[in-house]
Amino acid sequence: MKLQFIVSDQTEPYWNIAVENFLVESAECVTLYLWRNRRTVVIGQNQNPYSEVNVEALEADGGFLMRRKTGGGAVYHDDGNLNFSFVVPKALYDQQRQFSVIQRAVESFGLHTELSGRNDILAEGRKFSGNAFSKGRVNDLHHGTLLISGDMSDLAHYLKPKPAKLQKHGVQSVRSRVVNLAELNPAITPESIAPRLKEAFLSEYSEYSEYSEHSDFSEIIKRPEVRALHDHFASPEWKYGRWRTFTAQHSAQFDWGGVELALTVDESRGIITDVQLASDALDLAALDDARRLLTGASTEKSPHTQSIIVGDILSLVYG
Repeated sequence: MKLQFIVSDQTEPYWNIAVENFLVESAECVTLYLWRNRRTVVIGQNQNPYSEVNVEALEADGGFLMRRKTGGGAVYHDDGNLNFSFVVPKALYDQQRQFSVIQRAVESFGLHTELSGRNDILAEGRKFSGNAFSKGRVNDLHHGTLLISGDMSDLAHYLKPKPAKLQKHGVQSVRSRVVNLAELNPAITPESIAPRLKEAFLSEYSEYSEYSEHSDFSEIIKRPEVRALHDHFASPEWKYGRWRTFTAQHSAQFDWGGVELALTVDESRGIITDVQLASDALDLAALDDARRLLTGASTEKSPHTQSIIVGDILSLVYG
């Protein structure tokens, strides 16, 4: 099996996510892809941008809203952060190995790291990386952000923290549990950690001797498949969808994440005809199951489910 290391020279987010999705559908090797976005809020596939992001302020300041194809919550990217994507053939996909690459690179700067919760990596007990995952047709994806020297005031300005999440963790707790790595070691920069990530990547997958490194990123983004993906992710339909007029009828915060739900009901038949569901849950399949079970269902009887996430969502309607 071949190893591939790619570093983007673009900071417009739609190019970076287009290349990532191109790799997921076409790469025939284990790939580590590094990329940086300028002034960008990235939201999960099922999130409502208007409840998560100060969209007007972000775009007035020349920033970007980007919706990814994985679950999870909203994150802020700027030039002080470095993002990574592991694109791995299904038979070789191993989150523990992938996390190990990130941890080894950070620990080479003398810090202690640990995994926490659903998808976080901590350094000295504070979160510096959130991660998300998805399954493709050919490869599976594990991607995340490294907070290195990001502007925390911009993060606070553009993101809208949920009151339920603040109540659960406490405002001071939410602020204190996130850290820039440069605060812990000023030697860490996006430029200095990139070669450490490559070194850790090659060490972790040392059983594979064949290795390539893309030196001309422009050749990748010239591909028509990448251009088509870029245009898709930049489109208002993908970024905003029907969320501008969304008003939640049901909402709650669970251990697995938050959810907002709006239903269209044919009252003459007592049938749910349309479902809009906003959530930062990582399990996209469970959210799809909830939509499927609710669409066309009676408003008086809850469909059967054995999934915790789906059960919690249905309880908002039928409980």
